[in-house]
Amino acid sequence: MKTTLRSQELSCPTCVSKIEKMLTGTEGVRGATVHFNTGRIEVDHDSDAVTETDLVEVVQRAGYAAEASAF
Repeated sequence: MKTTLRSQELSCPTCVSKIEKMLTGTEGVRGATVHFNTGRIEVDHDSDAVTETDLVEVVQRAGYAAEASAF
């Protein structure tokens, strides 16, 4: 399943790396791409193992606000 999140708090390329690393280190996540300019976070994951809410919480633990988005 692919889920799109949104964060308005991305201020540097380090933010991108940190969020991608946290997400891809989460069990059930197959891949994550963070788009610095738009704040769009695309996550490919197993919906039985990790929920949209779980993904938002991972981004928050990385230190950034995030919300589910219909982009």
